[in-house]
Amino acid sequence: MEINTTTFNNIYSKYKESALKHRRFKHKDIDSLLRTHSEKGKLNISQIGKSFEGRAIYEVQYGEGEKKVMLWSQMHGDEPTATMALFDLFNFLNGANDDYEEIRQLLRSKLNIHFIPMLNPDGAERYTRRTAQGIDMNRDARAGHTVEGALLRARAAEIAPQYGFNLHDQNIYYNVPDTKNPVSISLLAPAYNESRAINSVRENAMKIAAGMNEILQEYIPNAVAKYDDTYTPRGFGDNFQSWDASTVLIESGGLKGDPEKQEIRKLNFIIILNALVQIAEGSYTRFDKQAYEAIPFNASQLHDIVIRNIKVGRDSLAFLTDLAIRRVESTVGRDFFVRGKIEDMGDLKESFGYEEIAEDGLQFIPAKVATVMVDSVAQLSPTQAFDLLKQGFMAVKVKQVGASPEASLHTLPLHFFSQSRFYLPITADFGGTANFYIGNANGDLKYAIMNGYLIDLTKGLDNKVILKNRVH
Repeated sequence: MEINTTTFNNIYSKYKESALKHRRFKHKDIDSLLRTHSEKGKLNISQIGKSFEGRAIYEVQYGEGEKKVMLWSQMHGDEPTATMALFDLFNFLNGANDDYEEIRQLLRSKLNIHFIPMLNPDGAERYTRRTAQGIDMNRDARAGHTVEGALLRARAAEIAPQYGFNLHDQNIYYNVPDTKNPVSISLLAPAYNESRAINSVRENAMKIAAGMNEILQEYIPNAVAKYDDTYTPRGFGDNFQSWDASTVLIESGGLKGDPEKQEIRKLNFIIILNALVQIAEGSYTRFDKQAYEAIPFNASQLHDIVIRNIKVGRDSLAFLTDLAIRRVESTVGRDFFVRGKIEDMGDLKESFGYEEIAEDGLQFIPAKVATVMVDSVAQLSPTQAFDLLKQGFMAVKVKQVGASPEASLHTLPLHFFSQSRFYLPITADFGGTANFYIGNANGDLKYAIMNGYLIDLTKGLDNKVILKNRVH
């Protein structure tokens, strides 16, 4: 059964779960969705255990076939992209009376699929990697010190799957080697021993991953890589491979203009559904393991912004350098803000940026704190804030801050502060904040690097760039 990209696009458009729009959804969100799916009767949904803090962990089962497949997502609480895709898939599997029933019938008759859509609900509640115990669950396959890891081991022992899908997010700064292309999806057929030997189980995983890469190249050419295949005796993917389940790791990476990973969510849906179809048919065997081996490994050369050959400092102390900037997220409830910092400086010829500046005659220009004070952030419109930014002011004092942490978040291109003083850097420092201007020798401002965001002052504020800032 060959499914083309048009069909995949139509399926996804019809069955995307509209209730999940942002990465920081909570356990109660998926709990309510699963209750709705349970009422429809096509998916068998059961509570298989509880997290360390007592949140329910669910398993979703579909199909009556002989080939057993396990998929588990969000064992790291801050890696939710595939979880959203699984709920899109649940909508599809619960569908009826459309042109896609042949696909469902194939999956129902050939496969026995077991999904665990949120394995670490305590971590998801905090949007943190580790469990409530402070343990990295993906390093707990051997010891079983976490209740969640022990549960996954127990389910694997009981189900004895022939195929496994380990679903994760990787950081957005991996790139395809020697290119500025972000890696949007990483794939891996994990090693099952120290020598990284290839037996029939791992070779089948390689072939499944090669099938995923084939369709991914239709959507994101030259944006796929392999994850590090160093054997990890504590890792679940490595252990599932050793337990005779042909296991593929899917890592959701980065894509410019997709901060909430909604496009990458779609890619997850497509490659998982395509792989399930190929497993059901056995058609993944047409791929050669060399097609998998040809996928390059992740490089780590990418930053949010790279500025090349910028003059920093004055007079005899001035020097030319490259600057690399990254933004670090901090979670506030269901939202977040960022802190931009200078991640590296020096000769960065081998580094790349989602955005890059490489022009002659540019220099670092310090930002200023405005002398005016406003009552609240709401007092300034985006246009007024941008006008201040163009005048060289990057920080404004505010009298009132919202009562809740969420109320302190804003999307204006300025820093707001309520304490007595706010400090802006006077030069570029390694590890320092990324708040400065870039201009010419006459002091004319051309770009603002505001909290790690690049704003072209000659073009106006780009409404497609959503700034995630917080009142200090």
